[in-house]
Amino acid sequence: MESWQAFLLGLIQGLTEFLPVSSSGHLELGKVLFGVEATENLLFTVIVHAATVLSTIVVFRKDILNLLKGFFSKGNNPEKMFVGKLLVSAIPVAFVGFLLKDVIEQLFDGNILFVGAMLLVTASLLSFTYFKKKGNREITWRDSFIIGIGQAIAVLPGVSRSGTTIAVGMIIGNKPADLARFSFLMVIIPILGELFLDVVGGDLVTSASEIGVMPLIIGALSAFISGLLACKWMINIVKKGKLIWFAIYCAIVGLIAISCGLL
Repeated sequence: MESWQAFLLGLIQGLTEFLPVSSSGHLELGKVLFGVEATENLLFTVIVHAATVLSTIVVFRKDILNLLKGFFSKGNNPEKMFVGKLLVSAIPVAFVGFLLKDVIEQLFDGNILFVGAMLLVTASLLSFTYFKKKGNREITWRDSFIIGIGQAIAVLPGVSRSGTTIAVGMIIGNKPADLARFSFLMVIIPILGELFLDVVGGDLVTSASEIGVMPLIIGALSAFISGLLACKWMINIVKKGKLIWFAIYCAIVGLIAISCGLL
């Protein structure tokens, strides 16, 4: 992988991770467009996702510190409840990661026809939020698990993680402002878990030697900086509930990808 490819792909990842347009889907399209080898796909995807998680930690650093303080303090408190709900939301994606990892990895092979179809799924989910009346319910334990199922489905390239989790939460009646915070924080656990398993399993070192350390560093930095900007922007968009324009965008890109895949 060339440095310029890593920079552009990192930029795409950072900008699209928090926008409801599927960062993984755009990464796959970008890899096909830039001619990135399929063998370089998965590790780079994990690294740039980890970089955007770091940008999430920076943006929500005060929230995270308060949650950690509350979680490790004595007695029950709202912070412990919130962290518990984040852990519950991670159960479905952990199940998928452990049992279906090999199957999921095979989908990251530059199949733009599949990505295009999944972008249409994302467009449909986002369209529902436009017609659904805004809810005002707090996120319950049950809601956390249901939103977590949405995150598990979003491991498919082309299905937006933030778009799916926020849309699912809005459909079941949760507050948009609460969903933005919950959606962005819930991704920290599975991504860091995936990175940890790659380090322990030795996959990170082996794949890094194949891709090159410099492209990984450049891609990570590009994803981190662009992720900072996109995260703050997306929080305001979700609070206003105006996701229909992203639905239209996903539909257009999805149809283009499908058309190119059929050629």
